[in-house]
Amino acid sequence: MITSRVFGTTQNGQEVLAFDFIDGARRATILNLGGIIQSIVVPAKDGTPTDVILGYNDVAGYEKNGGYLGALIGRFGNRIGKGELTIDGKKYQLYCNDRGNHLHGGKCGFNTKIWKHEIVGDELRLTILSPDGEENYPGNLDVRVTYIFENGELRIFYHAVSDQKTAVNLTNHAYFNLNGEGDGSILDNVLEIESDYITPTDAAMIPHGGFRRVAHTPFDFTRPRPIGEAVDADDVDLKQGNGYDHCYVLRNKCGTYAKFATVESPKTGIRMTCYTDMPAVQFYAGNGMNMQGKTAFYGKRAGFCLETQAIPNNVNVPEYAEKGSSILEAGAEYSFHAMYKFE
Repeated sequence: MITSRVFGTTQNGQEVLAFDFIDGARRATILNLGGIIQSIVVPAKDGTPTDVILGYNDVAGYEKNGGYLGALIGRFGNRIGKGELTIDGKKYQLYCNDRGNHLHGGKCGFNTKIWKHEIVGDELRLTILSPDGEENYPGNLDVRVTYIFENGELRIFYHAVSDQKTAVNLTNHAYFNLNGEGDGSILDNVLEIESDYITPTDAAMIPHGGFRRVAHTPFDFTRPRPIGEAVDADDVDLKQGNGYDHCYVLRNKCGTYAKFATVESPKTGIRMTCYTDMPAVQFYAGNGMNMQGKTAFYGKRAGFCLETQAIPNNVNVPEYAEKGSSILEAGAEYSFHAMYKFE
């Protein structure tokens, strides 16, 4: 069951709605502001309702603070080096908002927009038109993102169509802490990622090519281990990210739906199993968090992200595009799926 209510008002007077999903003892809340996942409440092993999503209690929190907490990201999740996008020989200079690079859609990404909404049965459908030239991307891009929360599963379906050849890489930037959003640390959350490679980066976190094996490195989560076990290890890639903020190339091929990660809290017993048909996931350990959240202050590593996506900067690196290109032909359908299951 989905119900709606007024969550608040933006600085420019736009009404923000909250959509509450009820799933037995579980519930989730999604906002039409930025498609934000505002909360997911699931029972701990002792039955205590536990909110595992970091976020804010009001619209002002989302408008004033950085970090993209819970938000839909577009047109392009993650980074494009120097904001340079070339399509059929024509160069498009995108807005650079992160150390001289384009990050998460630029100056006013999809996370800042009020999306149109429609409730169809157990589905919440959010839609938006990104006009030709927005953030200097070519093409009128029609986007639809569908949320379903049932049987402990949050499903996110991404769809987009453009009238011109363009670049698209949609994701969600939810911050999780399976101890509970106010716990303060994710370092004891036990993580497994079904990936044998990361993409190494430069000091500005831009991958320019190549793959690095995770075996015998701090990046190896092919077997479950606490996030904090090696987060501060002496490793050049780890130091450049100030901790984990890296793209893991998944074992499943682009377009093949499969499990890619599990996370479990030893405190609450809550387990999250993650699935996608995207080719990669950005694992971010919240290294730069510094804000007041719903019930606590969110400091360094208070939450983690598992952002399903194509490899960042693949529009400029052919070997990354071979794993799953973000170039979308005019009239073609961009269609991907991610799911987070809570037990």
